[in-house]
Amino acid sequence: MQPITNALTIDFEDWYQGLEIPHTEWAGYEDRVVQAGRRLLSILEEAGTRATFFILGYVAEQHPEMVREIAAAGHEIGTHGYSHTLIYRQAPDLFRGEMDRAIKSLEDITGKRVLGHRAPFFSITRDSLWALEVLGELGIRYDSSIFPVLNYRYGIADAPRWPYQVAAGRQQLMEFPISTLQVLGRNLPIAGGAYFRIFPYAFTRRAFRSVNGKGHPVVFYVHPWELDPEHPRIRLPRRISLTHYFNLQKTEDRLRRLLRDFSFAPMKEVLGVS
Repeated sequence: MQPITNALTIDFEDWYQGLEIPHTEWAGYEDRVVQAGRRLLSILEEAGTRATFFILGYVAEQHPEMVREIAAAGHEIGTHGYSHTLIYRQAPDLFRGEMDRAIKSLEDITGKRVLGHRAPFFSITRDSLWALEVLGELGIRYDSSIFPVLNYRYGIADAPRWPYQVAAGRQQLMEFPISTLQVLGRNLPIAGGAYFRIFPYAFTRRAFRSVNGKGHPVVFYVHPWELDPEHPRIRLPRRISLTHYFNLQKTEDRLRRLLRDFSFAPMKEVLGVS
C-alpha cells in the first residue's frame, strides 16, 4: 500500500495572540513571530515538506514580508481570521468584516486566492455554524475548524471524524475536522498543539498509524511559538498556562521525528481542492 499523505498545517500567530488577550492590547507584547516562523520554515525545508499556513490577518498586515517568504517556499496560504477572537463571541457582521479584511490582505500580498480557513481556538461550534455560510459567500472552499471532541472552548463531540461536505448557504464547503483517535467510544485529540507536547511521541506515532491504517489522512497542526521555548512567560489563568508552556523544549525534536515518520502535504492537496 502507498503511504497515506497527511495534512500538515500551521496556525501562524505570535505567542501572545492565542491567550485571549484582546487584539487592541497586542502592541504591548514582544513580537517574535518572524524569528519563530523562519525557524519553522527552515525545519520544513530540511524535511522537504510543504504545509498549509493559516495566517492571522493581523500578522499579515504587520509582516507582509513573512507572508511572501512562506508563499515563495511553496507553502499554501490560508486564513486564520483577523483578531483571533472566538467566533461564537462575535456578531455575524463583525465576523464577516474581519474575514473579508483578512482574506483580502493575504490575497493582495501573495497574488493568489485563499481557499482554506481555520477558526481561532477551533471556535466553529454548534453556536457558530452560521460562520460556514459566511465563509462560503467569501469564496472559501474548505474549512478545518470543527473538532469532534468536547473542550471548554471548542468542539462538537459527535461531528464526523473524516473530511466531509457541508452546506454553506448556496455554497458547499469541505470540512476537514481536527483528527482524533476513538478510544472506548470517545474521541481522543491527537492532532497537535498542546496534545503533541503532552502525550509521549510514541503515542502520537501509534495514533497516526491507526488512523492511516484505516485509510484516512491525519490533519496535524503546530504554532510557530511552540518552536520558541524562550518566548516570554506571563501570568495567565492556570488552565491556560499549564498547556501553553508545557514541554515547549521538546516540540522541535518531536516535529522533526514526525516529518521523518510520515508523509505530509498542504491541506488543499490532501483534499484535492483547487
